Amino acid sequence: MSWYPWLNQPYRQVISQHQGGRGHHALLIQAIDGMGDDALVWGMSRWLMCQQREGLKSCGHCHGCQLMQANTHPDWYRLEAEKGKSTLGIDAVRQVTEKMYHFGQQGGAKVVWLPDAAQLSEAAANALLKTLEEPPANSWFFLTSREPSRLLATLRSRCMTLHLSPPDEAQSLQWLKKQSPQNDELLLSALRLSAGAPAAAMTLLEPSRLQARQKLCDGLAGALQQDTLQLLSVLNGDDAAVRIGWLLSLLLDAMKWQQGATQWLSNVDRQDVVALLAQHFSASALNTSARDWMQCREQLLHVAAVNRELLLTDCLLSWADKIKPALVG
Repeated sequence: MSWYPWLNQPYRQVISQHQGGRGHHALLIQAIDGMGDDALVWGMSRWLMCQQREGLKSCGHCHGCQLMQANTHPDWYRLEAEKGKSTLGIDAVRQVTEKMYHFGQQGGAKVVWLPDAAQLSEAAANALLKTLEEPPANSWFFLTSREPSRLLATLRSRCMTLHLSPPDEAQSLQWLKKQSPQNDELLLSALRLSAGAPAAAMTLLEPSRLQARQKLCDGLAGALQQDTLQLLSVLNGDDAAVRIGWLLSLLLDAMKWQQGATQWLSNVDRQDVVALLAQHFSASALNTSARDWMQCREQLLHVAAVNRELLLTDCLLSWADKIKPALVG
């Protein structure tokens, strides 16, 4: 598992608390995609499981470290929904929490990690809450969430929150340049489109993602001048919500363009498309368009069994009505 330089400070912070006997039994980590929260949890877990710690580091040689490296430690539990399901049920939580009250098989710490705490059903969250209220000795819980506000308030109140903030943009760009041969404009665009999360920017720089984004940008010109439905094939994929996110970023950039705030553009590498959108839509139309596409994206993400093609078609037809009449055709 990759380790990232921006994780050093939060890692030292948490481990120092444990060294001082002030480690909280439940840590809720708030992080956006691409910040490496999984690597952070893994690193902290390895330290907790290590039997011969070397200051802030795990030794890497003891039996506990060997079991962790082999992913076979009997006292380390990963709790997440079964493949194909989106909800983590109460039975899975109870099975693990009951084991936490027994003596650790290796005689040391017991760790539970929930990679996505939002998967907890209400019953499962309440079951976990009872354990967090009276935690077993030498037991540690790591919960990760993209949106902690979606969790039960009572659950959040039993945890200490650690917010993984994106690194400084200059620092992130320096890291990206070491990882990718792309030009500076594209690297900056990938970083800003990823909300500043460097590892997510690297994912966006993968050839398949780059190609999909470029196809959307290239297709916008013809769609605006001829028929917005030309974008249906570009948007209609399993990652439609991601592609709508790219479209939204272009709309927001067009608003900045109209206001002369070009230094804050996200799509630095595609200013031609941003200028085109700023030309084809009024300020109010851009604002309304952004709202409509946000609603579309929300439905795709959270409405079960939604007809994706029908939803996208409706949005594209509605969007066509907002183009400045003088520029149609």
